[in-house]
Amino acid sequence: MAITRVFDLLPYNLQNFPKADMLAYKQSGAWSKYATQAVTDTIDDVSYGLLALGVKKDDKIAIMSHNRPEWNFCDFGIMQIGAVSVPMYPTLSDADIEHILKDAGIRIIFAADKEICHKISEVTQKTKQDLQVYSYENVEGVKNWNEILDSGKNNRQPNLQEYRDKVQPDDLLTLIYTSGTTGTPKGVMLTHANLVSNVLECSKLYPAEINRALSFLPMCHIFERMVIYMYLYLGISIYYAQSMDTIVADMQEVKPHCFTTVPRLLEKVYDKIVAKGAELTGAKKNIFNWALQLGLRYEMNGRNGFLYEMKLKIARKLVFSKWKDALGGEIIAIVSGGAALQPRLARVFWAAGIKVLEGYGLTETSPVIAVNAPQPGEARFGTVGPIVKGVNLKIASDGEIMVKGPNVMKGYYNRPDATAEAIDADGYFHTGDIGVMLDNKYLCITDRKKEIFKTAGGKYIAPQTLENKFKESPFIEQIIVIGENQRFPAALIIPAFDAVKDWCAKKGLEYTTREEAVKSRRVIDKIQNELDKYNDNFGHWEQVKKFELIADEWSIATGEMTPKLSLKRKVILKKYEKLVEEIYRTV
Repeated sequence: MAITRVFDLLPYNLQNFPKADMLAYKQSGAWSKYATQAVTDTIDDVSYGLLALGVKKDDKIAIMSHNRPEWNFCDFGIMQIGAVSVPMYPTLSDADIEHILKDAGIRIIFAADKEICHKISEVTQKTKQDLQVYSYENVEGVKNWNEILDSGKNNRQPNLQEYRDKVQPDDLLTLIYTSGTTGTPKGVMLTHANLVSNVLECSKLYPAEINRALSFLPMCHIFERMVIYMYLYLGISIYYAQSMDTIVADMQEVKPHCFTTVPRLLEKVYDKIVAKGAELTGAKKNIFNWALQLGLRYEMNGRNGFLYEMKLKIARKLVFSKWKDALGGEIIAIVSGGAALQPRLARVFWAAGIKVLEGYGLTETSPVIAVNAPQPGEARFGTVGPIVKGVNLKIASDGEIMVKGPNVMKGYYNRPDATAEAIDADGYFHTGDIGVMLDNKYLCITDRKKEIFKTAGGKYIAPQTLENKFKESPFIEQIIVIGENQRFPAALIIPAFDAVKDWCAKKGLEYTTREEAVKSRRVIDKIQNELDKYNDNFGHWEQVKKFELIADEWSIATGEMTPKLSLKRKVILKKYEKLVEEIYRTV
């Protein structure tokens, strides 16, 4: 059957891949599995229940929850009656929640639990907004979403197929408010056709042997949501991790063949592996270090030669097999997106037999524009891969990437001005990213157009390039390069405190707290040595000349990072305004 609307995936999946674990979710220590038929029946109950509440075509309904099967039930239940889902991150600020509820005209919202219900209540009490909240869990004073399911079971008229038939491919599927690094969130309007185009093309690149996935990136972001739709199209069972803290344990139980991630999490996995290797002694430590160095020199498709490949077989057996075991033992591929991936991470994971496939896209492009594929000749380190079929890409004179295709959004909701600014008269969406094509095939992202800055000397600096290089240091956890209109680049750095603590122990230095560590002259000198080493990769005008160490980690909760773990540069610069002034005042 033809897939033209996202909910067409349901009968397609039921017909071709009926199984007992279409969806699974770990809750209170046990896995609950949902069979394909049960999933489709529950989705229909949601649709009928919403119709009984008077929901009409194009009405906006919000979902504010972490990943769980109820997310899918409500998402599909909303879309197959022609209504529009509005996903909302559980970590949104009160101001952003208020803006989205008003801008989208939300009247019904599905909330995960007590904490989120309380957050919504605090906002609506201030704004006096009339809002029906349905919780997935039992929360005192809040309606339970089972009321909608029960209503749907008892109100099966008119025929649901009549509503499905009225939904066209170009109809609005979802409104996704970009978290962005600056400004008020804008509602990105994505259609069924937008998502379907991405699902159908990206699915062609996935290894056929994959049939079980672990999901933990938020479905509120279009990256994970499109991938979930793709899993349904391919018949891949979806297991939702209980939380970000339980991922490693969940992997041991699920033994996934694949998962999606962001570079930040891969960096943490790699750092933990290297830290464990550093604890080894004698021959084991030498073997670990040998395998690691071998992996960092990995080239695709046997380009290192026969002798290297023989050594790699030994390294995989002695060392890298344990890496795979840490990820469940059956991992085949990992898809990375949301931010730039350090090429050395991709190399060493590929060497370990784990294909990390870096891709690129934006919410406005549903999201994939380009992605590396596991097939020979379809991936290249340091790039985000070939352009997805059907997407036209061109590079503007200033280096900005511009795309046109079936995946590009309809526009920004209630913002014709912003839409006209983002999509030109020829239909090309201006991504705001700077890039180049290598060998006329592989797209390489060099930086965000808005994040490139000019020093007082007139030199342009691409901060992401520097930051990714500096984060190769095992002693640097997070870093932001600054210096707009200043004489030189500088940096704010959060050290990798576990590595610093181990280093202090080896040097016989006292380590008490993070706050004391960032003031330690010896620690500051150690970070300076690390910067000096990596500064050699850049021109003199690009090199970071000064830095300050910070004790507090940047996170989504504290407001310095977006939900996809990108730095909110303006927020960070504002927060550490006095520290930045101090850096440049003492020159």
